Amino acid sequence: MAATARSVRSNAAPSSNRPESKPATSSRPELRLISNQRTQTQGNVVGRVIEWTRTRSAPLVHVVIAVAFLMGTLFGALMLRTQMVQNSFEAAQIEAHISVLEQDVEDDQAKLDQLVATLPDKASDMGMVPQQGSVSIDLNGYQPSSSSTTESGK
Repeated sequence: MAATARSVRSNAAPSSNRPESKPATSSRPELRLISNQRTQTQGNVVGRVIEWTRTRSAPLVHVVIAVAFLMGTLFGALMLRTQMVQNSFEAAQIEAHISVLEQDVEDDQAKLDQLVATLPDKASDMGMVPQQGSVSIDLNGYQPSSSSTTESGK
């Protein structure tokens, strides 16, 4: 099998831009010094941003408005989240306070029930006797005397 020669073609630069004065048999390319401009302007970020906005179609005012809007929304979201956390903390405290108050009411109700249960024993220890029969008074036929109505009308 015969080996075919391969040619190397590059689209990096058109052949018309190649200098004709240099011979093609040169073994080493010519070296040039390229200075790093990025290190010189790294400290001046604001200057770079202003220069960038001047080279673009959007003016600096639009960029400033967009950044201010983003900062405003971030600040608003932060404030809203802070308020929500504060409200949830207050709600948790109120619920804890309510549960403590409910326990206090239950304790007081238990003490009251205990005192009501011991009331007949304490009354009998003091010499009181339970009521034997019930007495009721019917006031349906009650008619006030004439002297009481004239005195109350004055």
